[in-house]
Amino acid sequence: MMEAAGFSLLLAAAGVALIHTLLGPDHYLPFIMLARARRWSPRRTGLITAVCGVGHVLSSLVLGLLGVGLGLAMASLEHVERARGSLAAWTLVAFGLAYAVWGARQALRRLGGLTPHTHQGHVHLHTGGSRPHVHDPAAHRPAGTAFWWLFAIFVLGPCEPLIPLLVLPASRGRWDWMLGTALVFGIVTVTTMTGLTLLGTAGLRPLRAAWLERWSHTLAGGVITASGLAILFLEL
Repeated sequence: MMEAAGFSLLLAAAGVALIHTLLGPDHYLPFIMLARARRWSPRRTGLITAVCGVGHVLSSLVLGLLGVGLGLAMASLEHVERARGSLAAWTLVAFGLAYAVWGARQALRRLGGLTPHTHQGHVHLHTGGSRPHVHDPAAHRPAGTAFWWLFAIFVLGPCEPLIPLLVLPASRGRWDWMLGTALVFGIVTVTTMTGLTLLGTAGLRPLRAAWLERWSHTLAGGVITASGLAILFLEL
């Protein structure tokens, strides 16, 4: 009977993690848009998404373990999670706006037309037709700043459904169930985030319109900002 209850808890954790991620576009849209704008490879995109997902789950897991260890009430833990959620959402909005403004400045500086060009196996775009230009290898590498912003935002962002799933087995002294629940929840969350991101980037990859290439960073910033605003709207 007890083992059946534990198995049911694991199934519930998997189901809640799947629905929580699917219904939260902020879990994958920022990665999809940044991957498209910065031309991240599928491998890099998947790795960045997975690392941010692990940080997202671990931060709530650590908070839940501290709450259980200190005997904090569920209401207190949920209050902290809500505060973290608001902070993460506002940070997402700020990052999105800053990135959109930066992207708009880059786009407006391109006065010439966009021309496809191949260099050392990389296909990219240049302005001004075929006039001479200098290649900077570092220019084709994704900047680490975007990754660290996303990582910080997702560490701040809470996994609200995880807390009650942890408290239930802990209240019965079943630490094995609690850790198993956290593991299942984390695996499903990270896998779903990564899978949706890779599917989204694959769907956008064939789009090669000149205006999209020019304004891709601005569009990415706009989508990221909208994701943060959607979180804030749902909290009202």
